[in-house]
Amino acid sequence: MDHSTLLQLLSRQFPEHIHILSPADGKQMPTIEIPREQIKPILNFLKSDPQISMSFLTDLCGVHFPDQAGKELSVVYHLHSFIHNLRLRIKVFCPIEEPTVPSVTDIYAAANWMERETYDFFGILFEGHPDLRRILNVDEMDYFPLRKEYPLEDSTRIDKDDRYFGRDGHEGVTFDKRVDRQ
Repeated sequence: MDHSTLLQLLSRQFPEHIHILSPADGKQMPTIEIPREQIKPILNFLKSDPQISMSFLTDLCGVHFPDQAGKELSVVYHLHSFIHNLRLRIKVFCPIEEPTVPSVTDIYAAANWMERETYDFFGILFEGHPDLRRILNVDEMDYFPLRKEYPLEDSTRIDKDDRYFGRDGHEGVTFDKRVDRQ
């Protein structure tokens, strides 16, 4: 079993749902995109099919793409088959107005805290999660800090000088790296 065979099996089993984003070229982990409604059937297949045996959910995380209308939020799953030493990355997307994805805690118990963390930082709701609540931030927090909805810097700060960071009209300027030590 290799990555090419894995992608062929998936494409045959779910022909209208698998969109290959990066092929199995041996240099990188293959990546597929699927509709969020298909995450449970596809993960069940990957875990239970003896030819594949993706028994380990390595990671699950959220990503915010504010410029992708209708696909602003994403959940990324990394799976691993120990038997075949295969890895697979799966991406599902949802609009920010409807940030819901089915929970996969009934397939991979390890998804429990990962889904809670993704909810905590991105506001993605995992339907069917047994205890979806904040895990790292305070319960009173009414925003999701890893969404790209806030400026990276506070424009009211007066305690810094952008000249020393190569900004404020100094793009492309190189600074002398010598340090005067007196």
